[in-house]
Amino acid sequence: MSNAVSFATTVHVRDTCLCLHLQRAARAVGRRFDAALRPLGLTNGQFSLLMSLNRPEPPTLGSVATLLAMDRTTLTAALKPLERRGLAAVRIDATDKRNRRLELTQEGRALLARAVPIWRRTHAALDGRIGRPNAARLRAVLRDLA
Repeated sequence: MSNAVSFATTVHVRDTCLCLHLQRAARAVGRRFDAALRPLGLTNGQFSLLMSLNRPEPPTLGSVATLLAMDRTTLTAALKPLERRGLAAVRIDATDKRNRRLELTQEGRALLARAVPIWRRTHAALDGRIGRPNAARLRAVLRDLA
């Protein structure tokens, strides 16, 4: 008795697996944004993290983790290089000492201001590549999946 999975099944998974296709697309898009943001010393993940801190009031660690679909431990690790660069700070919540608030520093705000035009150009190129109507539909479908 064989436990082998047929090659036909492998081909079927390769051609139809949403998870695989989303991972491949995410990696390709991520590489494009990484390359665009590299002159600023940022990755696409760091840009997203800094952007998530750009709020009128410093958000809690938990709310940022939820927004970015990360666990708190992963988020804490992702914050460390930004803290070392002086771009973000973690503070104890004044009203609840158990919570941590995350905030952009002045340096973080300045770098984010330089990064946004790069993001806009890169994003517009992607929208142009797949077409604005397709891009809007894709965003809607991805929001539904998330």
